[in-house]
Amino acid sequence: MTGYNPADEGAQMSFAKDMSYTDYLSLDPILGAQNCKSDAHDEMLFIIQHQTSELWMRLCLHELSSARTHLAAGDFAPAMKMLTRVARIFEQLNSAWDVLRTMTPSEYSDFRDDLGASSGFQSHQYRLIEFILGNRNRAMMKVHEHRPELHQMLTQELGTKSLYHVALDLLAEATGQRFDPQTYAMDTPHAADDAVMQAWVRVYQDPRAHWQLYELAEKLVDLEDYFRRWRFNHVTTVERIIGFKRGTGGTSGVKYLRRMLEVELFPELWNVRGAL
Repeated sequence: MTGYNPADEGAQMSFAKDMSYTDYLSLDPILGAQNCKSDAHDEMLFIIQHQTSELWMRLCLHELSSARTHLAAGDFAPAMKMLTRVARIFEQLNSAWDVLRTMTPSEYSDFRDDLGASSGFQSHQYRLIEFILGNRNRAMMKVHEHRPELHQMLTQELGTKSLYHVALDLLAEATGQRFDPQTYAMDTPHAADDAVMQAWVRVYQDPRAHWQLYELAEKLVDLEDYFRRWRFNHVTTVERIIGFKRGTGGTSGVKYLRRMLEVELFPELWNVRGAL
């Protein structure tokens, strides 16, 4: 019995002159980017987990940026689809921690020293995601000063309204509520504001009259819900593997990550539940 030949059904089998799957996806540089610094078996897992996370974050930035643009133009429908996708991306990122947790403390110790001072704390894409969502802290930019092009990206984002700022513009327009200018601070984390919460209360008390804003609010809560789970899984994974050692980048490790769990991106949307 002869083997199956896809060519018999018309499949193209020669790509000497045409673009192939490998060409389209630029797989050669991607699959050649796992440059292990040691002979430890689990270093490959560690590198690939972080590289794929950065690729997913690349997509997050693409979606969040477009969602913000659509919302600023009052175009709700595509923005809702994009925000849903971002939440699902973070669900995917959450699953990645399950794979990394198959690595034991002893296995990580085999190559940890080879990381030098590198740390996920230094991810400029993660920082951009936080900045877009509204958790802005100019002090966090210093770690990127050695890469002017990355520092400029972050500086540019700090000069742009966050996704939540754009949502507040829509909220103010729909409810006639005026917010303190400090609510739109560009380079500090967003802090809960009573006037903002009261405006959201009006939306939640009459969803039919403010359906688009109501739906937007729930999309933002959904996104932050998945984002919080990602942060929590990050903490538990780090604690499981290195305990309370200092991070490779010099942070306090688990203690630093636990502080991040206290950050609320859209505090009024969480507080509004207790006000209804």
